Amino acid sequence: MAIRSSLCMVLLAISAIAPVYGAGGDEVTLRPPAVPLVACDPYFSIWSCADRLTDDATRHWTGRPHRLTGLVRIDGRTYRVLGDTPADMAPLEQKSLQVLPTRTIYEFEGAGVHVTLTFMTPALPEDLDILSRPLTYVIWEVRATDGKEHDVQLYFSSNAELAVNVPEQKVVWSRPNTDKLLVVKMGSDEQPVLQKRGDDLRIDWGYLYTAASPDNAIAAVGSHAACTQAFRETGRLPRTDDVRMPRAANDEMPVAALAFDLGRVRRRPVSRHLMLAYDDEYSINYFGQKLRPYWRRNGAEASDLLEAGADEYRSLSNRCQEFDRELMKDLTAVGGPKYALLCALAYRQCFAASKFTADGNGQPMSFSKENFSNGCIATSDVFYPMAPQFLLFGPSVAKSFLVPFMNYAASDRWPFPFAPHDLGTYPHATGQVYGGGERSEENQMPVEESGNLLILMAAVAQMEGNADFAGLYWPQLTAWAEYLKDKGYDPENQLCTDDFAGHLAHNVNLSAKAICGLGAYAKLCAMRGEKAKADEYAKLAKEFARRWVEEADDGDHYRLAFDKPGTWSQKYNLVWDEILGLGLFPAEVLRKEMDHYKKVQNPYGLPLDNRSRYTKLDWVLWTATLTGERKDFEALVDPVFRFLNETPDRVPMTDWYWTHDARRRGFQARPVVGGVFLRMLYERRIWRKWAGRDVTEASGWAPMPKPPKVVTVVPTSQDEPLMWRYTTEKPADGWFAADFDDADWREGPGGFGTRGTPGASIGTVWRSSDIWLRREFVLPEGTWHDLHLQIHHDEDAEVYINGVLVLATSGFTASYSQLPMKPAGRAALRPGKNVFAVHCRQTTGGQYIDVGLADVIRQDAEAP
Repeated sequence: MAIRSSLCMVLLAISAIAPVYGAGGDEVTLRPPAVPLVACDPYFSIWSCADRLTDDATRHWTGRPHRLTGLVRIDGRTYRVLGDTPADMAPLEQKSLQVLPTRTIYEFEGAGVHVTLTFMTPALPEDLDILSRPLTYVIWEVRATDGKEHDVQLYFSSNAELAVNVPEQKVVWSRPNTDKLLVVKMGSDEQPVLQKRGDDLRIDWGYLYTAASPDNAIAAVGSHAACTQAFRETGRLPRTDDVRMPRAANDEMPVAALAFDLGRVRRRPVSRHLMLAYDDEYSINYFGQKLRPYWRRNGAEASDLLEAGADEYRSLSNRCQEFDRELMKDLTAVGGPKYALLCALAYRQCFAASKFTADGNGQPMSFSKENFSNGCIATSDVFYPMAPQFLLFGPSVAKSFLVPFMNYAASDRWPFPFAPHDLGTYPHATGQVYGGGERSEENQMPVEESGNLLILMAAVAQMEGNADFAGLYWPQLTAWAEYLKDKGYDPENQLCTDDFAGHLAHNVNLSAKAICGLGAYAKLCAMRGEKAKADEYAKLAKEFARRWVEEADDGDHYRLAFDKPGTWSQKYNLVWDEILGLGLFPAEVLRKEMDHYKKVQNPYGLPLDNRSRYTKLDWVLWTATLTGERKDFEALVDPVFRFLNETPDRVPMTDWYWTHDARRRGFQARPVVGGVFLRMLYERRIWRKWAGRDVTEASGWAPMPKPPKVVTVVPTSQDEPLMWRYTTEKPADGWFAADFDDADWREGPGGFGTRGTPGASIGTVWRSSDIWLRREFVLPEGTWHDLHLQIHHDEDAEVYINGVLVLATSGFTASYSQLPMKPAGRAALRPGKNVFAVHCRQTTGGQYIDVGLADVIRQDAEAP
């Protein structure tokens, strides 16, 4: 019944979606679960989560409202075309929707007028100067449809919500002086640059810009209600800007509004456009070095970004149209129209879940974010499935995510003989936090990550025709190949990338990755002229593959684990055998697996393995390529396409879902959907064409910055036993004041939390939703370089010193970290006795809080 209801909803919505036609003339329709509007990076990412653009507020990928509003006034009557407010204003009828790699196009009709509304993000991968720009164009095209002329005005506004993590944060705004553009600038009043880290977070530093040509537009800053009402009544905006600031983003919802008067519109289309941009100024904390976004690497400011965007609008519009046309043509030729539409939906999501920055030499480094899985940054088993999209478009983008990871792996920070898992928690790339972190091998993924990197390095070498890039990290790659030689064929009880499924010993698919990783290393050795080692590892990989075929065999398929007859799993890791030309597994293996997959798949896709009915969308698209036959590919892709059309969960494309009822199992908006481009890597001519257009030609990356020296000034509970006063009942007002009487609070040693919370040093068990702490401490006499809070929090925390708020942070850390204090907080510190007052709030998962002070001595300058 649930499936039938979902199908009915889809059929009702088809009139609002533009069709694509297959080779036989059949109409192919995609109803995206969520539609990308502004998709630039993990923070500047706005989606429509409804069939029609007017059915819901636009949202950040996390689901929080990031409201954009679009209105059109036709002959004195105003209609909505973007957003669900004002609710008493009728929407113009939406006729179609088309999602292309760089553009989302909506068509509306009513009152004798046709309106085309396009969101264009020039995500052109051959040129990182363009790809890295956090800028989206909103383009209107209006024409009459009834042979008459109509008086038309347009309205657009961006809400201050876009510049804060939570709407209670205060915002400010201004009108930057510029001769070329009409600009409104909005940002948080506090500007806590790079202070927060975690998953369910939005940016609260940097500035949002809404801009257009002054010849065509008027602007105003005011409440959402005042601006929309003025436009509804007059076709214009309030005459003066609202000056009541700073104020919370949810205090009468301040917006930056633009209006355009098109005059009398006839049959000939009239077009206007504006720019929406977000300058975060600093993007990533890379081992203590604050990295600029790549587009800023030569000193560019927000004004330069906007002026370049205005000057290049026409050329970028033409380039985006041609890029979309050519890429969709190639995708359709390779995999069919459903595959092309699926890839178009994935394209911007993949790039927007990463941030392109400049290192100390001005070279590109990109950092992916594990959106709604755990918030890790630069995770190997996330960029491994993501890699096909990056690999397809050339060496600069492909190397950009490998360099920071490999620099860390090659540093003294990483002590193990296998590859790391991650670089930290976004946006802090300061060292692995997953599993045992840098401290132990517990819950690591040694075979998984080592195989990932060997395979990806070989893919880059194949793309370039040489192994020079791999040579920069040869000792690490050799160590990982040796590890796989000893441990890879029959993996111990450990995690793989599908860690949500738990530990598994003797994992057959993980073994296949290790075997392909060894073959990849042999390929690299051969390309470097190391014939003896190439022969040794090629022979080893082939012998392992021969054993694998025998020992994993289970009749009409191959097992989930070597020791578990009657089981099965997707063998998606086998794809690299053909792509890299390794010659390891016979074609009969792939044929047997594919025939079995087609027998056991469900209405919405092939389960990951026999243990559960859930699947991973990226892995299904990899598995679909195994035989190289179009009918097999379409047989596995078609149910995934059906899932996207019928899932009731309206979120940016999930990669983890149930195959029987199309419900989301978890995750959303992750970069792993770039894995759908893997099918393109089989086509050497097409791969060579797209990769050969790289004009960035990145090279000469800076070494990893020396992490800052951290000197404990006021110890935490990981250093020595420390007593705190605490309560789990909400205290009286003023509980954070230096002279507050906490005599009736309980006393216990820090830290406070639950055992098993990563990185925690439990002194007192705390299981309630909230805890309040107080402690006197002594600040020694001395001159400090840069005092930071030494804090481990899970989850949201507020820290006061002597009654002054020094830090308010969301999310969680997986270890003790150094976070900067507000200037007022630093000023409140004094030599001798001081008072900490701390509040921590817990919602789910582990919980922990502990606080001290540390001096941070930086050894590297900020990146340009």
